[in-house]
Amino acid sequence: MAGKRRERGEGALYWDEARQRWVAEAVMGYAANGKRIRLRGVGKTKTEAKASLKEKTDAYEAGMPAEAAHITVAEAVEDWLTYGLNGKAANTIAKSGHLCRTHILPHLGARKLKELTATDVDRWLAGRAKVLSTASLGQTYSCLRRSVRRAMARGMVARNVVELCDLPAGRPGRPSKSLTMEEAAALLRAAEGTPFSAYLVLSLLTGLRTEEVRALRWDEVDLEGRPDADPPVPPSVSVLRSVREHGDTKTKKSRRTLALPALCVHALKLHKEWQNEARQRAGSTWKDLGLVFTSEVGTELDAANVRRALRRAAKAAGLDPKRWTPRELRHSFVSIASALGLTLEQIADLVGHAGTRVTEAVYRQQLVPVLVSGAEVMNRLFSAPAGV
Repeated sequence: MAGKRRERGEGALYWDEARQRWVAEAVMGYAANGKRIRLRGVGKTKTEAKASLKEKTDAYEAGMPAEAAHITVAEAVEDWLTYGLNGKAANTIAKSGHLCRTHILPHLGARKLKELTATDVDRWLAGRAKVLSTASLGQTYSCLRRSVRRAMARGMVARNVVELCDLPAGRPGRPSKSLTMEEAAALLRAAEGTPFSAYLVLSLLTGLRTEEVRALRWDEVDLEGRPDADPPVPPSVSVLRSVREHGDTKTKKSRRTLALPALCVHALKLHKEWQNEARQRAGSTWKDLGLVFTSEVGTELDAANVRRALRRAAKAAGLDPKRWTPRELRHSFVSIASALGLTLEQIADLVGHAGTRVTEAVYRQQLVPVLVSGAEVMNRLFSAPAGV
């Protein structure tokens, strides 16, 4: 007997001789141009064909576009890198691209997004945890999670399986360390007479963050002070910005004014002379940005410039240049200040931390009293040339 005829609109199931496959077909309605919207599922058996058709009809009814079935993790990630980082700093975009193309695409990129499972992500995280620090692993995980979230918002996938996975601990990060007093003195001597000398002195003797030093302007530096005032006002530096995104300091309390040790005043005066000579050499190519620390044509220093200069000074001082980074000048300041007897509260003020008291909620305003304790102890440790 012939099989029961399907009702109109119920779809069809037939054998395609050319494909050597069963085809399940259903009409989902009509497009704007009046043509039927026809979905097809293909399989080696009737059951496979029906299952394929059901998957497509479910996706259609959920509002997912037809191409969602074929989009890969790599395509979702590249879409996020291209359109999902608008307005972000150039460094953020570059770092995200590096993490994605180094740690996501080679391992998960070829996987179809709709087939990506939480188990896939767990295994990927476990593998990356063996080579990345916990911080870098978290940033890489965030890139994948945000890529899939963007694809989900555009109907390319039904759910974000990345959010179902717990982030494991990665490798220990690079441990922070500080220079001893002897190493610090050797580094300062090695940098004498170079354009990097003042940068090094200011970082090491005041505890400024390297991004704060790079953004420092001459109109924020007072090399004379007001010795005739009552009480006398020492030379000082006002920290009002950084090279971070939008130019803000890390926290509100990072905006501070610090008294300058005599050696800093001496180094900055010499640095101003060097910069004036560089300006004359550069002529019309000089970029007058008002910055204290610049290249030989007045442009802003980047992080790589500072790292290279520190490594040269470290090598000249007999230190291992690969062991030291600019951020450790700040750690060294805290260590030396603590060794000289400053309290935690004083150190927190000097380096612009939120403070050691968790109840502290009022932050400093742009104009604050000059903090002199750091300059006082550094003057005891590092003396300036006679007559300064």
